Amino acid sequence: MSIKENLLEIKSTLPEHVTLVAVSKTKPVSDLMDAYEAGQRIFGENKIQEMAEKFEEMPKDIQWHMIGHVQTNKVKFMAPFVSLIHGVDSLKLLKEINKEALKNNRVIDCLLQMHIAEEETKFGLDDAELDEILKEVQNEKFSNIKITGLMGMATFTENQNQIKKEFLHLKAIFDADKALNTKNCQMTTLSMGMSGDYQLAIDCGSTMVRIGSSIFGTRN
Repeated sequence: MSIKENLLEIKSTLPEHVTLVAVSKTKPVSDLMDAYEAGQRIFGENKIQEMAEKFEEMPKDIQWHMIGHVQTNKVKFMAPFVSLIHGVDSLKLLKEINKEALKNNRVIDCLLQMHIAEEETKFGLDDAELDEILKEVQNEKFSNIKITGLMGMATFTENQNQIKKEFLHLKAIFDADKALNTKNCQMTTLSMGMSGDYQLAIDCGSTMVRIGSSIFGTRN
């Protein structure tokens, strides 16, 4: 099936309240343009340099989401254009995003990445770190970022019960913090679910799914 057919088939299965991020990392611009011509406007990349190069080449009505782990020294390269940063996993990183957003006269939307998987390698905040960040961002110093929700990645496993448990755990944290409604913190987005588990994620309350290989085919 073509990229367009894959995309339209996936979109037909998504509820209206769920946003699709087409994960286009490592894929050529021609593939992204196939998706664009089929109506896709939100693309997710995990390397800032690659995202910046694609941003230069492609139409300007695209929303670019940074879905990978972010190094603070690279923030400046995406600050002029990035729409949403999914993987904010430290106060230090949030401060850097705020600083670079200020230089570009922008407010950058961010998701806080929670550590919900059993694997040690996945990045993310624990509950105490989350609470600390949510307190800190009420400070006037953080006027150039907006926390719009949470993101998490489940353990890479065939065990559906475990994945479900992790997703529901993240949904519970999200629901507990949804009441926080201040100028720069409005929890509306819960980003969880990828090609292999997005249906389960939606059942567990996800409002944003990150799908790559099911649209573009497997990565080289």
